[in-house]
Amino acid sequence: MSNFFSKAEVTSSGRPVFIHNEVECHLLSGVDLEPEDHHHFTPLKSGILILTTHRLLWLHSSSATTPTSASAIPLAAISHIFSSRKSLKSVFHSPRIRFQVLVSPDGRLFDPGSGSGSSSGSGSRSVAVTAVIRGKGDCDGFLVKFWDSWRARAWESNETSGSGSGSGSGLASGSEAGTGTGGGLYSSDGSLRMVGVAGILRKEQQMWESTDKSLQDAFQDLNALMSKAKEMVMLAEKMRQKLLSGTSSQTSGTNDEDMGSKEEMQDWLLSVGIISPVTKESAGALYHQQLSRQLADFVRTPLERAGGMINLIDAYCLFNRARGTELISPDDMLQACSLWEKFDVPVMLRKFDSGVMVIQNKSHSDEEVFARIKSLAAKPEALRNGVSPTDAAMSLGIAPAMAKEHLLTAESKGLLCRDISPDGFRFYVNLFPEIEPLNIYFVKDYGMCSTWIKAVSTSG
Repeated sequence: MSNFFSKAEVTSSGRPVFIHNEVECHLLSGVDLEPEDHHHFTPLKSGILILTTHRLLWLHSSSATTPTSASAIPLAAISHIFSSRKSLKSVFHSPRIRFQVLVSPDGRLFDPGSGSGSSSGSGSRSVAVTAVIRGKGDCDGFLVKFWDSWRARAWESNETSGSGSGSGSGLASGSEAGTGTGGGLYSSDGSLRMVGVAGILRKEQQMWESTDKSLQDAFQDLNALMSKAKEMVMLAEKMRQKLLSGTSSQTSGTNDEDMGSKEEMQDWLLSVGIISPVTKESAGALYHQQLSRQLADFVRTPLERAGGMINLIDAYCLFNRARGTELISPDDMLQACSLWEKFDVPVMLRKFDSGVMVIQNKSHSDEEVFARIKSLAAKPEALRNGVSPTDAAMSLGIAPAMAKEHLLTAESKGLLCRDISPDGFRFYVNLFPEIEPLNIYFVKDYGMCSTWIKAVSTSG
């Protein structure tokens, strides 16, 4: 039955839309979801199974099309997870993960938001579901994180209670345990002190144990810091959503200064971070594919602010800053962008003749940019002195490097002519198409050539 699973929203790039405080934990490809008996729902074949702190998400894994929806199983609806059993039969079969879900009397999954709360809801029954992993992936690692996420019950807390306390309490005790300061045959705690070779070996062992404990405490502090960072990202996202809802509900009563400050605040909060970045640990073999989809979702806002085109290096810096501690390499970024050709996403990677690579919207029109450049070059001041990349950048509202690429492209189309001087490049409107080959000295009373002569004579 198609209504058995809950529906989950999907972005335009095929990534799932996460709910509040939801974080992606692990991912498997080539997964089938099958019921214990086929009377409850139609089996879902060959998809991507994503484990989060709140749900199990199943998406179609076809690379030719972008999924428009996903099926979700809330972890609150799962009543039991079966342990994996290794046997001779399992060697010749695909790995399987079995779990039980609660089903309401009307044949739907248990809804945690309905207020029924626990598995003892009236009329509910259990249905066994099997996830058959036919693709390559860490099935055992997925099962371990499945257990951890289910037991953590993150969906029950509206606000994350990050304790992080007690992380530094073991360092002092560990350092005191390994240093005996008293003299003689007995240590400070009354035990017999080992001397000779045995004493040296014992002291080395205590020193290694103390170092190991110190490292463990340091990593605990680092994990606590990372959890606090995730809390700040979630808080920033919540504030940004409130600002967006506030600006949409308000009318023209606010002045331009207030609107500018709110837009600046939204941009600052947007750059704080991505709540659930795709990592190699969580995505496995599908790392670059999922990274490509997440990157396509992320660059939409920077592209809108940059006029539909952004330098690849700038996008790399923005994306890495948003990912926080989960940084990616330039090769991963380039490979993720190159995969957009296989996906139905609204952005694309473009390489200019000079070698500069940019990210642009598929709806971006070069003809519109050329029309604005030609209009700029036809102004009297530009007819006399030409157009520099800085002038074009100020007029188009883009970076000078990007403006220079647009000017060079317009030159290759025959719209502009280039002059190279010690002051740099300057571009002029192309007058050669208006010159008649048989009478090069004939000047028309109309057209761009006549306008250029009037502008130059006026300046003289």
